Amino acid sequence: MMSVRDCVKALGLALLLCSGAASAKTATQVEPNTQVPVGNRHYAATGFPDRIVASPAQDAARGFGVAWRTDGTVKSPVLEWVVAGDSPDVGKVTRVTATTTALTTELGASNHHRADVTGLAPDTLYLWRVQGNGTWSAWNQLRTAGTADKPLTLLYFGDTQNKNLSHVSRVLRAGIKAAPTATLSLFAGDLVSGGDGQDDSEWGEWFAAAGWLPQESMVAPAIGNHEYFEEFEDTPQERRVLGKHWPVTFALPRNGVDAASTSTYWFDYQGVRIVVLDGTSALDLGTAKAQAQWLDKVLTDNTQRWTIVLLHQPFYSPREGRENAELRDVLLPVVRRHDVDLVLQGHDHTYGRRGEGSDATPQYVVTVAGPKQYRLSDEARATMAPVGEDTQLFQVLTVDPQQLRYEARTVTGRLYDGFELTRAADGSKRKTELTEGRIAPRDCARTETLKGRADRCWE
Repeated sequence: MMSVRDCVKALGLALLLCSGAASAKTATQVEPNTQVPVGNRHYAATGFPDRIVASPAQDAARGFGVAWRTDGTVKSPVLEWVVAGDSPDVGKVTRVTATTTALTTELGASNHHRADVTGLAPDTLYLWRVQGNGTWSAWNQLRTAGTADKPLTLLYFGDTQNKNLSHVSRVLRAGIKAAPTATLSLFAGDLVSGGDGQDDSEWGEWFAAAGWLPQESMVAPAIGNHEYFEEFEDTPQERRVLGKHWPVTFALPRNGVDAASTSTYWFDYQGVRIVVLDGTSALDLGTAKAQAQWLDKVLTDNTQRWTIVLLHQPFYSPREGRENAELRDVLLPVVRRHDVDLVLQGHDHTYGRRGEGSDATPQYVVTVAGPKQYRLSDEARATMAPVGEDTQLFQVLTVDPQQLRYEARTVTGRLYDGFELTRAADGSKRKTELTEGRIAPRDCARTETLKGRADRCWE
């Protein structure tokens, strides 16, 4: 028989174990935004090149740009490239000396490098690698864009933003598995959350989540509001300022509007003209008119068969209270006037698609790849179809001269939305919905799906 003292000890141990289990459960529920503890230097720069990403040149059939990072010991490294072959003896390489920009973050000093590879042949597979301090990256294979009559497959991702390594990585992997021949990847902005003193670690985890995607396909991102930050926040001097990572993280075409020169650009890729806008600058920094004039010129000079506009904030928001009136008043008329085929957007952490009146185009899409999820507005439910909540998605687009096919798929690979735009000989377009195999939209407004939390729902 146990003594009173032994009983007290046993009760105390049981309470301690229960308390520990409860704490562990709470810790797993409150998952941090990054997988590294605050103050950890896991993603600090070293002499080894990292954060390596290729982006299309203005003419993606003839070149691409590469950005990468090292520590401050590397001042002007080189990129080597050569036509890909089957032998490990790559042969004679061409060298390109990079330009270098210093950056200091919470993880210390780093140097960011950019090299532009030009004079390439269309639809050709190239090998390339970048230099560090006595080190090199792996040899990467990248194919230039083909001619306008060659079919194109590309991936499109909405906001990644939060918990990139723990939750977003599987979305990116699912996209690669679903479209292994994709040579271009579009991102709708808010790649990281930013603004919390962990920006550099967040960027480190974005690249860790992306894996080989940024080296073996060309990456073209729009800038989001989270790539900006609020200077002098909560004071009369508060203002929106471009984050220091954005201008150095990607080697984007330098052909944007002067008022937003590092965050607007355009390029031609295999029969498609893709124009990237900066919604934050338009809404908060007064550049909407300048961007509209620039967009009008870029689309007036367009000789491609298909046109896609990519931006972060949507023209038609599926979330309550986000009207973005300046985008609709100033930029949207240009989109309509030039008969843009597809407008790809993010920002609102839900899914929604709507067409322009009874016509096939433009089709406006808002989607989300990351785990941060919002609720739909009543207006979105009335004006968009399909819509969806609490669902991580990726999109696969296949394009040829006569047809543009769009598929939105859940992270588990199920078809959530899809349509085809078909171009007739006279230039008119017809939209056909893809309904076979499409799963039912997720709607958190249905009482049977709510599980006691206002910010989340389950089937």
